[in-house]
Formats: sequence, C-alpha cells, structure tokens
Amino acid sequence: MSSDNPTNCLNMSWRRIVVKVGTSTLTAGGQRLDPPRMVDLVRQLHELRQRGAQVVLVTSGAQQAGREKLGFPETVKSIPFKQMLAAVGQGRLMHLWEQYFDLYGIVTAQVLLTRQDIEDRHRYLNLRDTFAGLLERDIVPVVNENDAVATEEIRVGENDSLSAMVANLIEADLLVLLSDIDGLYTANPRVDADATLIPRVEAIDGSVLLFARGNGTAMGSGGMHTKLVAADMAVHAGTSVVIANGGRENILLDIAAQRAVCTLFPAPISATEGRKRWLLAQKQVAGQVEIDRGAAEALLSKGRSLLPVGIVRAQGKFERGAIVAVIDELGQTIARGLANYASQDLLRVLGQRSENIAELLGYDYGPEFIHRDNLVLL
Repeated sequence: MSSDNPTNCLNMSWRRIVVKVGTSTLTAGGQRLDPPRMVDLVRQLHELRQRGAQVVLVTSGAQQAGREKLGFPETVKSIPFKQMLAAVGQGRLMHLWEQYFDLYGIVTAQVLLTRQDIEDRHRYLNLRDTFAGLLERDIVPVVNENDAVATEEIRVGENDSLSAMVANLIEADLLVLLSDIDGLYTANPRVDADATLIPRVEAIDGSVLLFARGNGTAMGSGGMHTKLVAADMAVHAGTSVVIANGGRENILLDIAAQRAVCTLFPAPISATEGRKRWLLAQKQVAGQVEIDRGAAEALLSKGRSLLPVGIVRAQGKFERGAIVAVIDELGQTIARGLANYASQDLLRVLGQRSENIAELLGYDYGPEFIHRDNLVLL
C-alpha cells in the first residue's frame, strides 16, 4: 500500500475502459433512478470516447427500476420476487440508458449475461467476438446480469464481479467501480472519524481485506468486500482498477486527468502480457499446424497474425479457442496460440486466402487462424 497523494495515482494510457455503476450511484442515494445523474455519467463517457477511449458500461439498477415501476411493493427476500422485479425493470433501465446516449448520438447495445455465459467455452468465445464487433463499430455495450432467468447456480451474484469478468473478457486496460464512497478506507468512514482514504494498493492481501469490513448500501448488493474481490480478479488478468465515488462531479473525467480522489489498484502486467504468460505456462496443446517459410517469416520478423493461406497441414482434433502449436518447415515449434477455427474447419480452408473463408465454410470468425494478440513466440 502507499499513502501517496491520490491526484498522482492515475494516467491516461488506458484506452479500453469498463465502468461499473452501482444502484446507489444511479439513484443518488434515493429510492428512484436519478435521470440527471445518469445523463451526467453518459456525458462523461461521451467525453472519454472523444479522447479516444473505448468504453463498456456495466449497470446495476434493474430491480430498483422494477420496484419504482410497480409502486415500491413490500420487499420479499426470494429469488422469484427479485427476478420478477428485474424482468419488469430491465427494459425500463435499458430504455433510459438508450435515451440518454442518444442525446450524444451514441448507439448502444444491451448485453445480458450469466456466469454460465462466461464460463462456457463456446459462449465465452462468441461473447468475445460480439464485444469486439460492437467496439469496432463504435457501439457502447450496456451490460447487466440476466437476473430474470438466472438460477442460483449460474448467477454471478453482484455486478462488481460481473464487471471484472467483462474486463477480462475484452482485455480492458481499466475497470472503474463507481459507488457512493471515495475508495478503500482504513476503517468505515461513516462511523469512524479517523478513517483515511488509501489512494493506492499494490497487492490485495489479508490485511487489505480487513479494511473492507461492513455491508453494502441499502440499495445495492455489493459492499467494499465484493469490490476488492472484483479488483483482485481484474488485476491478475492485467486490468488496473479504480474504486471511486460516482456522486463526485466529473469523476470519470478527473480519473482521466489524474486528479481523482480514489483508490487505485494497478495491474502489474498488461492484459496482453498476462494472456501470453498464460499461453507459455500451458504444458498441453490440443494440436499443431505446420506453416510455410513465408508465414514463419511473417510471424518471427514482422509480428503478423497466422493466416490459413500460410498453413501447410494440421494435426490433431481441436475446438475453436484451443491452444495449438505452430511448427516451421524444419519441424521446430516456433509459437503457440489460440485457434480461431476448429480443426475440421481449418482442414477446409488451409492454404486458402482469407477472403475465401466465408464462401468455403458458410461463415467466418475473422481472417486469421491465430491472431497476433493470441500468439506467443517461443
């Protein structure tokens, strides 16, 4: 931990940012969703986009929107009741976000997730491609847990962890967790006048977790402990994390301008480096592909992706997303990476130009068999 001045804790090298907004922020501490607060957050997200950042919004508030729509019925602590509230409120919440983003000419896309969507291999890969397609087209994904259909076994449980999973999925540079508190304190600032803000945490260990004693707000499901769990998940995947007060004026812009009052959890490595370290650490590969001399030179000397046209033959049976070894003409393993096509599909397109993939398969997942970001040289 460090007690450095909080204004020195941030930088603007983050170009892919996930912002998670809690219910207490969306309601400004009241019972109803607060339109001025929501519009102001959209204004700041618009400004970040104007500065070149890609943004993803993870939003809470569906159940609260449902309570408001139904005239604030008496609370029942049952999963079906909460799912009913979410089913009523989710459409209204998304409609409000869509309206407010429309003020700035920003197109949004609703993405509802459960833990099963992220943990299942095929769904994970499809989600990754969906997010990539949305961001490539300058569309802002608005993400929430699919509470209306999620069972206890597949629920994430709270949107702090969901936002960390999304940050990992899209390999975000920064995850911002907005709440009704400025960050991590040495004690609960609501009851202890001597509590001080910790502006920077280098590692989340047992001593740090002790600072998170206490429950969440009345509106939300996540307290400081859930935020620390989410932060730990994110930084290990290469995403830095900021916990900040969503009620502070221009909080997102202050984060970008390095003057925010907040707690920063810096990631020790980048998301790309973390993925490549993981690839190096895997002892087993699902198959291998032999490439020609031109493809080998493109990988080794030019930092290119591996295209089907450069592949001579493939061995082994593997699914999309599996780890495969890359062999040169001399039989030496020069790289390994994540396959963008299953082996049966690769056999139909190897040696072919990328523009022919869709015609040969009837679909395509992109022009590369292994994208350079998913490939590590040995």
